[in-house]
Amino acid sequence: MSAVAAIDCGTNTIKLLIGTFRAGILDVAVREARMVRLGQGLDASGVLAEEALARAFAAIDEYAVLIGEHGADRIRFVATSATRDADNAEVFTAGVRQRLGVDPEVVSGQEEAALAFDGAVRNLRSTPDLPVLVVDIGGGSTELISGSGSAPDAAFSMDIGSVRLHERHLRSDPPTMAEIAACARDIDDHLDQSLVDPARAATVVGVAGTVTTVAAGVLDLPAYSREAIDQAVLPVAQVHALVDRLVAMTVNERLQLPWLHPGRADVIDAGALILSRVLRRAPVESLVVSESDILDGIAWSLA
Repeated sequence: MSAVAAIDCGTNTIKLLIGTFRAGILDVAVREARMVRLGQGLDASGVLAEEALARAFAAIDEYAVLIGEHGADRIRFVATSATRDADNAEVFTAGVRQRLGVDPEVVSGQEEAALAFDGAVRNLRSTPDLPVLVVDIGGGSTELISGSGSAPDAAFSMDIGSVRLHERHLRSDPPTMAEIAACARDIDDHLDQSLVDPARAATVVGVAGTVTTVAAGVLDLPAYSREAIDQAVLPVAQVHALVDRLVAMTVNERLQLPWLHPGRADVIDAGALILSRVLRRAPVESLVVSESDILDGIAWSLA
């Protein structure tokens, strides 16, 4: 069976999955991620910066080589928050088309949520209590997706993410108490308007880089390990404690953490605060962490 290639382009990271489908299972041959910070300065300027575009195109050039080597004949490139919001999104679209021969799909927040839910729920090894709330924290947006089956019943996309909120509020190193409070208020204001209420969740599943990084910290791993993090069940109290610790650190102190990717060191504070504020509204004692996310959902859409 021929291979498929799924690409998820977010505000902070571009990810690639190449795989084949065999007997209802996704057999992954390649899973790569590049932190390119495509949304650098976007919240303030409204445009994709030239240096951010250059980083993104360099990563896509690498991915084009991998796609060719594995003979993937179906490619789906999904672009999310950063390219939804940018006034010069066509520059990015043209660059992707030139390199991969496909147009990036600038999906809505609702479609992004559905793909993330599908990727996360398919990956669960145990039957969760229902309803399930999937929390997908990106660089520019956060999706809350609730469902009681294989498809979401409701989804809500909030224009808050690790990069966007860090640039907006957490400008000191380490952040001041006033900055942290302002960031928390911003998150709470968005949650107050959410059509998906975390208070109704029986199980909370967290996906994407912010959540998996926090999981690595709670587990106190000697290095980031996808295998150790996937399906981890974390006590909520330990998540809150780790978030408080991260927010209080300087960027240089975070860079010393063996499980933290350097590309997240400056913005993990805002992303972790989003996770913590969501969990404070959910009546659960633990957080389930999934390494499968929107990227896997994109791949399954090609099945």
